[in-house]
Amino acid sequence: MGKLGKKARKFAKKNLQSVLRNKRKLNSKFKRKASKTRDSQDAEENQETDVINPSNERDTVELEDTPLDSVFREDDSEVLGDDSDSDGFLSEDSSCVHVIGTDGENEIDIENSNAGSSLSVQNRDIHAEFLKKAKRLKKLKEKNPGFSKFLNAKIEHTNDEEISSDDDEGRLDGVQQMNEDSAHPRLVKILTSASVDSLCKLVREQHSVPALTCLINAYRAACHNDSEGAHNSETFSKILMFLLHEADTTFRKLLGISSTSFKKEIVLEQKNSKKWLSLRPLIKSYFRSTVFLLNQITDSEILAFSICRLRASIIFLAAFPSLLHRLLKISVHLWATGDGSLSSQSFLIIRDIASVFSSSCFDSCFVKTYKAFTSHSQFVERRLFEHIQFLRNSFVELCSLDVQKSSNKAMVCILHLAKILQKGWQTKKKELVKKICSWQYINCIDLWVTFISANIQDYDLQPLLYMIVQIINGVALLFPGPRYLPLRLKCIQWLNHLSGSSGIFIPVTSLVLDVLEYKITKDGGKPGKVLEPLSTIKLPKHWLKSRDFQEECVSSAIELLSEHFAQWSYHISFPELATAPLIHLKKLYEITSIESYKRAIKRFIDQAETNVDFVRKKRDDVPFSPKDHQSVETFLQAEKRSSSTPFSQYYKSIMSKAASRKTISNGKSSGKKGKKKVQHKSNGIVEVTSTQT
Repeated sequence: MGKLGKKARKFAKKNLQSVLRNKRKLNSKFKRKASKTRDSQDAEENQETDVINPSNERDTVELEDTPLDSVFREDDSEVLGDDSDSDGFLSEDSSCVHVIGTDGENEIDIENSNAGSSLSVQNRDIHAEFLKKAKRLKKLKEKNPGFSKFLNAKIEHTNDEEISSDDDEGRLDGVQQMNEDSAHPRLVKILTSASVDSLCKLVREQHSVPALTCLINAYRAACHNDSEGAHNSETFSKILMFLLHEADTTFRKLLGISSTSFKKEIVLEQKNSKKWLSLRPLIKSYFRSTVFLLNQITDSEILAFSICRLRASIIFLAAFPSLLHRLLKISVHLWATGDGSLSSQSFLIIRDIASVFSSSCFDSCFVKTYKAFTSHSQFVERRLFEHIQFLRNSFVELCSLDVQKSSNKAMVCILHLAKILQKGWQTKKKELVKKICSWQYINCIDLWVTFISANIQDYDLQPLLYMIVQIINGVALLFPGPRYLPLRLKCIQWLNHLSGSSGIFIPVTSLVLDVLEYKITKDGGKPGKVLEPLSTIKLPKHWLKSRDFQEECVSSAIELLSEHFAQWSYHISFPELATAPLIHLKKLYEITSIESYKRAIKRFIDQAETNVDFVRKKRDDVPFSPKDHQSVETFLQAEKRSSSTPFSQYYKSIMSKAASRKTISNGKSSGKKGKKKVQHKSNGIVEVTSTQT
């Protein structure tokens, strides 16, 4: 058969069935590959929000290895928009020469000041170009590690050749100098103590800009520890204290801004004015030097004072987004790691940044502080309890600035906790169970319980309340063993707190009765170590046979059940609420042989029954029906305000005894010869042990 002609071959390519079939196969292959790629991208994007996916084993592995703060992705890259300006020294006015002095002992010529001013524009362009190339080079290094090794070897070889041939050009320290100070080369002067006093007087009394420029240059040199501009400790202290005290007042007077004004719009309105353009380099140099100083010094008092003074000038940072980013980053670190006033002052500046600036700043503050809280709450020691509580309370205060936005982010965090708990229930994998029974997970629950309790009266947080209650119940039921009784007591405490703040009934009696029914029916056990169940997650086995452990369990359970009853002792349905728990307590009273336990249980039963009779008599005398919801809500409100019911008086006495018992317990634990130690395990579970000396 002869070859087909050109037209026939063209027709066959377009219309032959076998050709069309092959095309369909190829197209389906390409579509399948594209769909796989698209599915993988969608899976990565939905990883943060998908909560229910029980069939995916890969999610379980990721949950085991992923920290709790990974629910938010944070871009730590800094804004480079205002970094093109000089980070070096400012050009000084010759009018201050008579104040500083002209003798050679007080001057070091780096480069002629006039030449520096004439070359400033050219050097600024070179500096901006250098930053662009450095950023591009960094991306290449991250993308190709082999290229990074080649580049380092090439630079070393080039530097060796250039240094040997010419000591004045191409040196490595020249690149570093260009990166910091070459935009404004100038005459650096070492100020004496008398010169500083004179300059400070000019700034304070006359608001002299040339004198302020000299001081800011000296302040920059001292903060950066420049060898050319090194000052002695007395001079450095004078410059530091004067500028931190007076810089904000001076800037405001020169710009005509009131000392009581803290709105960023005032600064933004002046961004194009002549006053602002002339003072902008001074303000920026002051802020950059102070932020740099915060990263260098370790003295907590100086840090707290510097943070406090920067807070007074926070509105000026509206013109410098990059500096604002750096200050926020440093403040979050000092807030999480500092002690006392340093941590408090750092939080105040975080709160001001979140409230003064845009909503994106609030988002950044929320994410950074949440990450810092979760990372610093993985391990808990006795001395760290108060600090972690401070971090929790201050974070809740930050969230209260914008509850609507915070509740949306809180839902993401709580859903992430729910996903971990759900996977733990389904798989019972050891790693996931350990992650749930860890201080980090428990402190996250405690954080959101505190946030919901603080704001639920003023905002609609019912979805968050429902989710967190389900998580708490799931945690309590996931660990039924006696070694986890302190964790169950903590769960009951959370539920009582949520119920009291929201006014919504949350049942806890079954959890309390489980604690009371554990091995308190037989007399036995030896006096053991001092126990603090609400500050412990998992107990060592030898504590389970301790008499102190049993007494603490009974006392804590009675206190928590009393708190639950006290919240509803004025409600019209209290008799029905108390019926089932009283039946169980009476059975427990009959089978218990320990006299101290019998007395505590009997007293609780008597007080609860007295309150039941009181509410029932009041209820029998009311004229309204149960369908009259408004009247039901106002039932016994006068008695509630005066706390006149029998059970209220009993609850007060119980809480008073609990406080005195904890005080005695703390005194015993601090005065014991034995040394209590908190062991930190790699899995995050904390066990408390004691060693005798």
